[in-house]
Amino acid sequence: MEQFSTMFLEFIASWGYFAIAILMAAENACIPIPSELILGFAGYLIFSGQLTFAGALTAGMVGGMAGSIFAYLVGHRGGRSFVDRYGHYFFIKKSHVDVAQNWFDKYGLKAVFFSRMLPVVRTFISLPAGFAHVDMKKFLVLTFAGALPWTALILYAGMMLGESWKILTQIGHEASIAFVVVAAVVIAVLYVRHKRKKNAQESIDAE
Repeated sequence: MEQFSTMFLEFIASWGYFAIAILMAAENACIPIPSELILGFAGYLIFSGQLTFAGALTAGMVGGMAGSIFAYLVGHRGGRSFVDRYGHYFFIKKSHVDVAQNWFDKYGLKAVFFSRMLPVVRTFISLPAGFAHVDMKKFLVLTFAGALPWTALILYAGMMLGESWKILTQIGHEASIAFVVVAAVVIAVLYVRHKRKKNAQESIDAE
């Protein structure tokens, strides 16, 4: 894996935004390439002035969305049996698909959003969404909404860490879980506030 990692980093260093898009597409198409490696190094290149944050974010999102759509279509058209039969040719582990499937079975469409910030699940969640033939528009909206903050966060972290960006490859899983917890708390707080304001307004209108 270390040899492949070096190759990926050289690809990004040479081809910049194009390489970020291609590798993020591969990761979201269920090829096991850590996004912390791709985006962390991209953040370092932003730090060193070789890339811009907006450009790297755009490339990461374009690639990530393209890969997610591809995986969704594979799941949608091929089904679970196709993935189980041929997935190992593309380094797709059945156990990883099972994890993503369990998340989708438990949380439904909400899993498409939250899992974009979680290790392993974010790479494979498009497959069970495809298996279930979920609405394509809803899938795209939730995928974009979940992937955008994660992509921006890892890029920014890599940029802030500078030459120490490789720390992200060591703590990426823990950072993912922490980010999801924080996001869930923020969403819950905003929802409660919204409900309180709505109830208060209804009480005023009733008077």
